[in-house]
Amino acid sequence: MSNVVRGLVPVLATPFQPDGALDLPSLRTLTEFQLDAGAEGVAVFGMASEGFALTAQDREAILREVTAVVAGAVPVVAGVGATSLATALEQAGQALTRGASALMVLPPFLAKPSPGQLVEFYGALGEATGGSLMVQDAAATTGVPMPVPLLAELGGLPGVDSVKIESSPTPTKCAAMVAAAPGGFDVLGGQNALFLLDELAAGSVGTMPACEFTDLLRVVLDDAAAGHDERAQAGFERLLPLIRYGMQPGLAWAVHKEVLVERGLIASATVRLPAAALPRSAAAGLRRILARLALPPVGARQLAGGGA
Repeated sequence: MSNVVRGLVPVLATPFQPDGALDLPSLRTLTEFQLDAGAEGVAVFGMASEGFALTAQDREAILREVTAVVAGAVPVVAGVGATSLATALEQAGQALTRGASALMVLPPFLAKPSPGQLVEFYGALGEATGGSLMVQDAAATTGVPMPVPLLAELGGLPGVDSVKIESSPTPTKCAAMVAAAPGGFDVLGGQNALFLLDELAAGSVGTMPACEFTDLLRVVLDDAAAGHDERAQAGFERLLPLIRYGMQPGLAWAVHKEVLVERGLIASATVRLPAAALPRSAAAGLRRILARLALPPVGARQLAGGGA
């Protein structure tokens, strides 16, 4: 299996039981759905995964389950969101040892690094792991800006082969990054695919959204690839209210999970502190969006049978 991360690579939510424990049967159903829907990779421990709330034991169990389901069919990308080089090396090594194909690495963000320290950080990770590293450029979340020249420098480091652009405006930065990127350095979009078609037009080679509408994004991407621009645009615009709703700070995790429950893909919308359940007004707004979309309940049969 190639470890090249391109195309549609959803970031998996982490299903929890009502008491907050991991729900591995739901995780299996959710992963199977991604493959059936045409995902070209899956990611774990990302922002949409509540990666900040996962223990080392959780991470091991999640990777074991997801890699077993994927069985080498597509890359499995593991997020690394540590706050120092030492802890990032630990997370990265554990993920690769347990079957991850590639790493999606946030910069250290608690003590803000200088540009030179970022080069040192990603260089040390690439050298130590020998793995395929994706830089996650998400300045609004981390408070660590990474301008295009710096990202291009990171792209020249051994093992650093892609970037996920989540700094607004993403299409503009994607275009600038594509123009500046060294050979073999790929540019992908994030931000829940909010500007998917514009990012593709700017030269991005993939997108890493949340995981509740992979089947519908697959249709949009296939239409775009086939040159059916109007159909792709119409399909994308139909999804935009849901995409936008799933980007609300503090509510995004609950939104993703409520949709997954609605579609029969996970059993509970439980989130872990400091994430919170949807307040009544937000839940009502989501119900209105889902009523208009009429998404099919693709996973109800699997969950009714207790998962796999």
